[in-house]
Amino acid sequence: MVNLKDLRSFTPRFSFGAITAVSALAMALVLTVATGVAHAQNFQVIHTFVGPDGAQPNAGLTFDRGGKLYGTVRTGHSGSNWGGAYQMRLHNGSWIFNTLYIFDGTLENRVVFGPQGLLYGASPNNLTGFPYGYLFSIRPAINACTTALCTWNFTWIYGFTGSADGGTVRYGDLMFDQAGNMYGTASLGGNGNSDGVVFKAVGSGSNWTESAIYTFAGSPDGSHPFAGVVFDSTGALWGTTTAGGSSGNGTIYKLTPSGGGWTEQVIYNFSGAADGGYPVGGLVPDGMGNFYGTTASGGTNGGGTVYELTPNGSSWNLTTLYSFTGTAQCGPWGYVSFDTSGNMYGTTQCDGANNQGSVFKLTPSGGGWTYSSLHDFTGGDDGRLPIGSVLLDSSNDIYGTASVGGQHNAGTVWEITP
Repeated sequence: MVNLKDLRSFTPRFSFGAITAVSALAMALVLTVATGVAHAQNFQVIHTFVGPDGAQPNAGLTFDRGGKLYGTVRTGHSGSNWGGAYQMRLHNGSWIFNTLYIFDGTLENRVVFGPQGLLYGASPNNLTGFPYGYLFSIRPAINACTTALCTWNFTWIYGFTGSADGGTVRYGDLMFDQAGNMYGTASLGGNGNSDGVVFKAVGSGSNWTESAIYTFAGSPDGSHPFAGVVFDSTGALWGTTTAGGSSGNGTIYKLTPSGGGWTEQVIYNFSGAADGGYPVGGLVPDGMGNFYGTTASGGTNGGGTVYELTPNGSSWNLTTLYSFTGTAQCGPWGYVSFDTSGNMYGTTQCDGANNQGSVFKLTPSGGGWTYSSLHDFTGGDDGRLPIGSVLLDSSNDIYGTASVGGQHNAGTVWEITP
């Protein structure tokens, strides 16, 4: 069995095992949708934020090779009310929580492992010189920690100006190529209308140089990219914008290396109707040239969609796999994740039976996909409004966060076991 913990320890994008199984299913199925409910899963909160340890865990989680979890909180720490990064490790059947670093700024996205085994991330804002945010890395202290609470060392990488270089990195993961160059999106900056950019940061020793490799214009190419980018097998970059395009409901775009630069192509324009709109989450490739993604709004039931993008000669087809019941921007905000059997998982922000968000599973079945709700958040001790993506381990245990709610209304970290 593929060890998903090992995969996620060195890939910043959401990884999943059994890629060939997933792609074969995607190619073979004539897609229809059946619905069902499966609450036999065991849901438990493994950490409740209280405020001094942080609040609003908007982002999902990251594993290291040893099975430790890493995450971020947007705000809440005592004395600063800024965001932070934390680690959770399993010891004698219980999860031990440790704050790794408290930042000068909020945090919206995951920390991910990159060059030299460091954790990398971004703050969308900062009051000390960089109101449009900055890029950073953190690492364990060189000297062995002898206390229960071990603070990591922080390295500042780049501060955004909000102009041509972009500004305000939101929910998308940072990503690295084989040479260790960093790629991401900034939802603002770029042109005069501040439609956002795709950027590249190149490291040389302890120094990094950032530049926008593409600047969005709003129409027809899209605006305000919240999700990160992902490479395909040819070296092209793919991503989504939450707005802009031909109808203002967002786009799927492709950036192809060309003559030392990048050429942009709009692959799909969302209409905001049956095909969805406001695609906050990014794209997940299956290794066979297909992509999977989500929209937070639209669909036939109004609560967002899960879709598949497949090549068709020189063009692309978008197929809606499932439409959630709900209201605008209440659908999935994160990426989808796959288990080793080709089942798909994710969260909705404020859909679900209680309108507080849900954890869902889509199972290939009978030529279509069967929907199951694994947990409907209540807004009580379990939390509510899950924004981040889910993370699976090699036993198909599912981990995620709820951005608010819980005993102190500061959010939770949760686990679902089969």
